[in-house]
Amino acid sequence: MLKKSVLLTLVYAMLLVFTGIAQAAPKTKGIYINQGTLEDTKRLTYLINQSKAVGINTFVVDLAQTTRNYQKNINLIKSNGLRYVARIVVFPDGGNPKQLKSNAYWEGRFKLVENAIAYGADEIQLDYIRYSTKQPPSAQNAKDVKQVIKFFKQRLQAKGVPLQVDIFGEVSFKESPRIGQNVELFADTIDVVCPMVYPSHYHPYEKHSAEPYNTVYKSLTSLKSKFDKMPFKLNPYIEASNYHYKWSNSKKTNYIISQIKAVEDANADGWFVWSPQNHYDNLFNALKTRGSSNSSSKSGSKVEIQ
Repeated sequence: MLKKSVLLTLVYAMLLVFTGIAQAAPKTKGIYINQGTLEDTKRLTYLINQSKAVGINTFVVDLAQTTRNYQKNINLIKSNGLRYVARIVVFPDGGNPKQLKSNAYWEGRFKLVENAIAYGADEIQLDYIRYSTKQPPSAQNAKDVKQVIKFFKQRLQAKGVPLQVDIFGEVSFKESPRIGQNVELFADTIDVVCPMVYPSHYHPYEKHSAEPYNTVYKSLTSLKSKFDKMPFKLNPYIEASNYHYKWSNSKKTNYIISQIKAVEDANADGWFVWSPQNHYDNLFNALKTRGSSNSSSKSGSKVEIQ
């Protein structure tokens, strides 16, 4: 017979679940780190300290080649309580038909994945897993890409490591037959989808850059509308700045706030912020300005770029 104290503990735990008091897993709040930044211990330490201060909990870190310093600085990230997601570029600048159908090529890229897991990767994120934009459009292109994703998924599933896949922002709305990305087709082979919903990448540029909230929100809700029940987690990439325009830091801060709020209002599972050079001070200021990245509600006001 169970002791009274054990019974009380079980009853309390059940009450937490049924009353909704039990806390859900924290949403992903991450930044992208290139390998050069990862190797620079001083700069990495700065980003770790600033990130922890504003609630960022994940670093997406490039792994293009193994180095002596890589493991040391990954340990620094993980010892500070941050999740390490390894970003692996599968087909630099997009693949050609020979690469897309070469098991030997896939195996070569998977060696990087194995290295990342050995370094302690919590998840693997595949980028540039697509055809080149020069590829003639065809429905077969997405089927070819899916076979590559399936190869990585089966290998990672055996190791108990979740698979993330980056897709173009336009794929949130419809299949891209040229690069071979189709989120509905890919759905049963991935754990997390990361649409790159950068307002700077949508035509017309001026309109979408001025309306970052609407651009991000419509992209994510369009993607979600394709499914009765989401078969994967949704962690979109938003951007720290818009390369088309030389804005002030305050304008960049509002731009980031607007995108984050759109992600929250679309009820995604979190976000990653992209800066190729890893310049994140405006992001840190944005999160400090808001108090926290999840403090606003759907009834809150939108921040638009004027």
